[in-house]
Amino acid sequence: MSAHQYDHGHTVAGWVGTAIGSVGAVVAGAGVCFVSGVLIAGGLAIGVVALLVTWALHLAGWGKGPGIRPRAEWGWRVRDSGARAGHDECLGCRLAGRRKAGSGRTAEVAGAVPVRGDVSVGGEPEAAAVGADSGR
Repeated sequence: MSAHQYDHGHTVAGWVGTAIGSVGAVVAGAGVCFVSGVLIAGGLAIGVVALLVTWALHLAGWGKGPGIRPRAEWGWRVRDSGARAGHDECLGCRLAGRRKAGSGRTAEVAGAVPVRGDVSVGGEPEAAAVGADSGR
């Protein structure tokens, strides 16, 4: 039995992105220590590269979207078969145009609930919104 009961999302995209980002942080940190704007800018540029590489690997199927996955897909070297269609509620997939927010799974949105009361604007009664500030 595994030491943990949940998939912590360890993926190739996550490991590679973390490694490249760590190198960028070390380079930027060295720039701070040596008061070198070139090293600081280089470290920040490496950080941007880490972000883009992680995103590309995620879109290629080497990352996993948010949510619960079957235990058979917990391995970090398991390629995600649903990456082409995009993941629900995944910012990276939405930025790539693969999935719209709330598509696939049902998005529950609370509608506006009118409140009956003695609220008037300009002498005419109107419905007040829930939680509206009535500081009169």
